[in-house]
Amino acid sequence: MSKSPFYSILLPTYNERDNLPVVVALIEQYLHDVRHEIIIIDDNSPDGTQEIATALQHQLGPERIILKPRSGKLGLGSAYVHGSQYARGDFLIIMDVDLSHHPRYIPTFIEKQREGDYDIVIGSRYLPGGGVAGWNLKRKIISCGANYLTQLLLRPPISDVTGSFRLYRKSLFDRLVSQCTSKGYVFQMEMIVRAVNANLRIAQVPIIFVDRIYGESKLGGQEVVLFAKGVLQLTFLE
Repeated sequence: MSKSPFYSILLPTYNERDNLPVVVALIEQYLHDVRHEIIIIDDNSPDGTQEIATALQHQLGPERIILKPRSGKLGLGSAYVHGSQYARGDFLIIMDVDLSHHPRYIPTFIEKQREGDYDIVIGSRYLPGGGVAGWNLKRKIISCGANYLTQLLLRPPISDVTGSFRLYRKSLFDRLVSQCTSKGYVFQMEMIVRAVNANLRIAQVPIIFVDRIYGESKLGGQEVVLFAKGVLQLTFLE
């Protein structure tokens, strides 16, 4: 009998010392009967996130918690690439550590993947049953505007191209990421555009995205400008 799939959960962190132990505890709660590892990629957080990660490793063991810190804040996309190099899983799960992506959805992602042998499963805020909670009007306008612009120009068969809560078949993630040139938040978009162009099997599940409880949002004006430029560049992607 073949072994059940193994899952590597990639957690990029920067100033998440309050959120990280909560997220890890919830992952352990919801995946207690699933073979998995948690890879923490901390970008030299000045708030002591790396010390918290080390304590979690001591508590849960080096087979469950893998620490792969970096020397500085080098970007979200490159953090996933860095973590994937050390992942032993058949599948990767990428998610934010600020509690906006609740680990309770991970079993749903896994079940959905198994249903259709999908290559990618995306958590969507824009499917029936999905949504956002805790955002102010400005944040809602930015998010809806970004998604509308993406749908208008790129026309992907996916309702939430900018979301970052996803499950990937690892071999295909590595192939896609080797082709990507975008950084920051545009990285997520380019991954999906390239996956669609490659005719990969993609499924979606609804999620409720909850604004962070602790810490500050890392979305600023510069990221919005880079996002707009990225959409235009992806419009002409072959």
